[in-house]
Amino acid sequence: MTRPGAGLPDPRTAASAPPDDEDGPRTDHELLAAHVAGDPDAFAELVARHRDRLWAVAVRTLNDRDEAADGLQDALVSAYRGAAGFRGDSAVTTWLHRVVVNACLDRLRRRAARPTVPLPELEQADVRDEHARTETRLDVQAALARLPEHQRQALVLVDMHGLSVAEAAAVLDVAEGTIKSRCARGRAALAPMLRPPAVPSGNRSGGPDVPPSSPHRESEGPST
Repeated sequence: MTRPGAGLPDPRTAASAPPDDEDGPRTDHELLAAHVAGDPDAFAELVARHRDRLWAVAVRTLNDRDEAADGLQDALVSAYRGAAGFRGDSAVTTWLHRVVVNACLDRLRRRAARPTVPLPELEQADVRDEHARTETRLDVQAALARLPEHQRQALVLVDMHGLSVAEAAAVLDVAEGTIKSRCARGRAALAPMLRPPAVPSGNRSGGPDVPPSSPHRESEGPST
């Protein structure tokens, strides 16, 4: 069955095409405007120009190359179809990043609702470590899914992508102070969800609690 957007270039492998314009390469805004006007090659040239960064954003958001490929494809289809709605009041790259982030967050929400992480065949010595990493990954995804959307977006951009506050503010089209506030609130909300359960005092070894007044010794008989 043909996938939606099958005619779009594969962002992982597409090669940058040399510009046909004798006056030099067209700007991102010019390419997007040309695409909206019906130029059949403009959008592919725009994607080829920024494919590496967009691919990195998808991979770092989803932490899975197959999921990232699907998420980026969803984003490119959305950008291809919705280009006419671009207002032109920000950089085209900012708009593209926003489209990719939103598409990947949609996949994160769906994956958190039904987490399935296939485990590869491992040597016995690695099974416990890989299981722990998988559990941690699922815990983080589930915790992120419980955050309000605006906090989750800010944390994904800043803490997962490594974007600066200014870059995240540009992608989400909000003030830098808003990003700082959302990250602080999101981290505070995540902390108790990801903190390991406390071990009751007096039960550090995992065995049954022994009351302090009941040491393991023979009970003494009555004094005479």
